[in-house]
Amino acid sequence: MSKILVINASARKDRSFSRNLTEIFVDKWKQKHPEDSVVHREVGQDNIPHVSEAWIAGAFTPPHLRTAENEAALSVSNTLVGELKEADIIVLGTPMYNWSIPSSLKAYIDQVLRVNETVLIEPGKTDPYTGLLKNKKAFLLLVRGSKGYEPGEYFEHMNFQTNYLKTVFRIMGVHDVEVVLLNGAAHGEDVASTALAAAREKIEELINS
Repeated sequence: MSKILVINASARKDRSFSRNLTEIFVDKWKQKHPEDSVVHREVGQDNIPHVSEAWIAGAFTPPHLRTAENEAALSVSNTLVGELKEADIIVLGTPMYNWSIPSSLKAYIDQVLRVNETVLIEPGKTDPYTGLLKNKKAFLLLVRGSKGYEPGEYFEHMNFQTNYLKTVFRIMGVHDVEVVLLNGAAHGEDVASTALAAAREKIEELINS
């Protein structure tokens, strides 16, 4: 039995295409793997704290030397990191905001991209990062209001969403990453409906492959 972690990062509760995609994914996945468990992590609606000076002090203090203040500062991070470690499949649904990701998702990443928990850093090496999350697969369900962000397209140079998220997961050790795109969500109902249908088909293809 596999554990699925579903992360929703949209600020919208209703009319959210990325939430629609995660719902489609879970529905299709459970049809094929009814025995698997699903955990939902809300990022877009919940208040994920930003990294603070107390957090930094705690994260870089050896566990056996941490004070109660250190532990308190890391409590949310410990919960979020624990969810990632326990998951076999990670499903992230997020819109593109200002050519990148929502600030709440960046706060989440700052909480989980953590030395000696999800990444080992060895200074002096050309590639100093060794990911500590092993044997996991990620699905990035990405929504953009406009089009033209893919390689060779007009806005390729303004896409700070896809490669950033793939890099984050790679650094944490997740190299098996699939991407599902929904482009043109703000281009009217017809365009959005067509894009949603294509994304649904891609999700079904990936799950059944």
